[in-house]
Amino acid sequence: EKYPARAIEMVVAFPAGGSTDVLARLVAKYAPKYFDKPLVVVNKPGGGGITGTEGVVRSKPDGYTLVVGYGSGNDLVAPHFQKMPYDVFNDLVSICRLSVHSIVMIIRGDAPYKTMKEFIDWGKKKDQVTASVSARAGSVDITFQAVANTTGMKLVTIPFRGGAESVTAIVGAQTDCGGNHPSEIISHIKAKRLIPIAVALENRDPAIPDVPTFKELGYNVVAVGSVKGVAAPKGTPPEVVSYLAERFKKVCEDPEFIKSMKDIGQPVMYQGPQEFAKFMKDGFAQYGQMIKEFNIKL
Repeated sequence: EKYPARAIEMVVAFPAGGSTDVLARLVAKYAPKYFDKPLVVVNKPGGGGITGTEGVVRSKPDGYTLVVGYGSGNDLVAPHFQKMPYDVFNDLVSICRLSVHSIVMIIRGDAPYKTMKEFIDWGKKKDQVTASVSARAGSVDITFQAVANTTGMKLVTIPFRGGAESVTAIVGAQTDCGGNHPSEIISHIKAKRLIPIAVALENRDPAIPDVPTFKELGYNVVAVGSVKGVAAPKGTPPEVVSYLAERFKKVCEDPEFIKSMKDIGQPVMYQGPQEFAKFMKDGFAQYGQMIKEFNIKL
């Protein structure tokens, strides 16, 4: 039968409301313009993203089950610390990269500190400082352990079940700071409930251009971010991979989609299969270097 003959399932290995889920649902909204069949988003959270991704790895390689969020911490960070139930690079086929979400340090609007310097000065007087993160051994977790290492604060990461829960924790004053992606906190920033104080990228994030990078502030914390790509099980036919990559590219070039992504604080950063596969391997190596450089243990 000609592909696709039925709806294509996009598995989000994280809970609803997080940055990956928001992105997937926006892609699904614009997909009918360019895909011959609907894209259906299915949330399968658990294990910091590993459970849902493993389900896709074990699925039939026919192009009807994809994972969205390929390149998140469970792919680029977790394998450095634990034995995985699948091979991130050999058991999945790169389809495309949709976006890269920066990792932002946030504090509450009513906190007694308003800048990175004030926060560090405050934190160094405490026995420990807590940071809410979206998952254990994720890209946010690893980045904040690097922050602890470079600032000298006794910073302890508190993992939650996804970005939405970790935002709720910092807003509710359960932690002293948080690490999130712009799309997860943009409404709170606009309402002044949360203040972004530093971004862990080489250059500033276009979603929040007024926020300095850690490097600008004198702290050598640079992460590849949380990559939001699409992958399929190993063995997916090349012509199916080509179809998907081509159609996702059309979505990413749609002016309305680009505007909607900007509105939710997610930059469109499309890459095709080969370029994205290389980017993934480079990102994996970068996190490995961070882990080694800062002697991070989980």
